[in-house]
Amino acid sequence: MAMTDLIPWKKSNDSLAVRQEQTDPFMRLRHNIDQVFDNMLGDWTGRLNKFDRAFIPTIDVHETAKEIRVTAELPGLEEKNIEVSLLNGALWIKGEKNEEHEEEKGDVYRCERQYGSFQRMIELPTEVDAEKIKASFKKGVLKVTLPKTKEASRRVISVES
Repeated sequence: MAMTDLIPWKKSNDSLAVRQEQTDPFMRLRHNIDQVFDNMLGDWTGRLNKFDRAFIPTIDVHETAKEIRVTAELPGLEEKNIEVSLLNGALWIKGEKNEEHEEEKGDVYRCERQYGSFQRMIELPTEVDAEKIKASFKKGVLKVTLPKTKEASRRVISVES
């Protein structure tokens, strides 16, 4: 075998060497399918990430012997756009975000809008005294304190090992 036989191109009128995916129909199909998913999911996951950051708040739940404390991070929201309610043993936090930024510099005009709503439901592990629930909203952080009922506070479950 001559050394020129190993070179992918030859000094003749033959076509240049082509990649395997260009000649193999299955490789072309795989490449096309990958491209479809990259185009579709790439854009979709970008939107999903924006959705996650904007509409699904981070929530912490802490239970003590006397109360349940819920803290929700709601950056960019105003108190008037937040609704907190207790329904069927669950705490519901709902909110709506409407942001608009406009900027005009010389010949350039830029306007960005972000709208959307969210709702989170936290099932409460025990009964709470609905009359004594307290909520505060400061600097984008919602804090809800749910005192347990006297019966729920007294109830102790012992687990023997």
